[in-house]
Amino acid sequence: MISQLEKEIIIRFLKARKKDGFLNIISIFSFIGIGLGVAVLIIVMSVMNGFRTELINKIVGFNAHAVVKPYDKPLIHITDKDFAKGIVSNDGEAVILSKSNTKGILLKGYLKQDFKNLEILKNQKYFGSTDLKNNSISIGKDLSFLLNIDIGDQITIMSPSGVQTIIGSFPRQDKFEVISIFDSGISEYNENVAYINLNTLESFFDESKDKRFIEYYFKDPKNIEYHKKNLLDLFPGTFVYTWSDLNESLFSALKVERNVMFIILSLIIIVAAFNIVSGLTILVKNKTRDIGILKSIGVTNTSIKKIFFFVGFIIGTSATIFGILLGTLFSYYIEDIRKFISDTFDIILFPEEIYFLSTLPSEINVNSIILITLCSIIITSIVSIYPASRAAKLDTIQTLKYE
Repeated sequence: MISQLEKEIIIRFLKARKKDGFLNIISIFSFIGIGLGVAVLIIVMSVMNGFRTELINKIVGFNAHAVVKPYDKPLIHITDKDFAKGIVSNDGEAVILSKSNTKGILLKGYLKQDFKNLEILKNQKYFGSTDLKNNSISIGKDLSFLLNIDIGDQITIMSPSGVQTIIGSFPRQDKFEVISIFDSGISEYNENVAYINLNTLESFFDESKDKRFIEYYFKDPKNIEYHKKNLLDLFPGTFVYTWSDLNESLFSALKVERNVMFIILSLIIIVAAFNIVSGLTILVKNKTRDIGILKSIGVTNTSIKKIFFFVGFIIGTSATIFGILLGTLFSYYIEDIRKFISDTFDIILFPEEIYFLSTLPSEINVNSIILITLCSIIITSIVSIYPASRAAKLDTIQTLKYE
């Protein structure tokens, strides 16, 4: 593809010479610009991948991975499957009353043993008893702060279903004892969800056991579409929804944001790559005499084009490799770097109370790095074509006329 003569000329043109000082500065800026552009793109994509993974882990650690609900017939198959564990459940909306405030909440009902098997109870931030008896309740941390409720307190919950009396229907109210406080890591869930015994819930809402549904927890919750298809095959004529369906708008927004950030940050690489055009254009101008001599001894236009193209291509590729190494290392040690900056300058770069994460998440994705690498190399290759073509079109006689 490249002859020995072309290789030697490419190496010669890449070597720094004193008389090419301005050209060398442009080449250095091109190299640094492309390298930093690739590094920043990798770092941002890694952090966004980390946020997405942390968010998924929090969602699937709190919610059921999939829920199977009956339409008109009670569910029959409730045994565990090889790929998942099934837990019987039910839920309903109610109003919680305290001395200082009221709040609408979602009550989720579980049998005593099933409640003990929930992942959220294995969290170190779960405080209190795991024995979910009749008329006991487990609430979220944010809800306990909002209503000033602690473990052992008595609270009143009002059901929308009425109790018939001689003077009409009144909302049903029952007393519940707070036995525990959980922390899912997501404020919205902590504030709006509470757990009670399944039998108590059905009695409280006057619900039939036929309305019970099954929550499934998978070994691999990320492969959710495959699991959803399996459940639809196992439970024909039922309604199946997953954690992905419930949070579709959130993850769609994250995907759009990620794509927009990729496009915006790619502009850094494009701007830096145009420095290659400037550098090669100046190089062609400086090497006009050399080009004329090469053509006079029989070097073809194609070879001239390849020489200048590969000069730009090598600068762009080497800068891309530098950017990959820098971006990957920075992404891998980003939490250590955050701690160092925070401790050195006494500033908070990642407030936990806002993001609900104690560390800055980062997940290096090989596919993202490959995509960024290909984009960078393609961009630098494209911008190298024009000056290389201009070099090949130089007239031999004109280039040597005044030599």
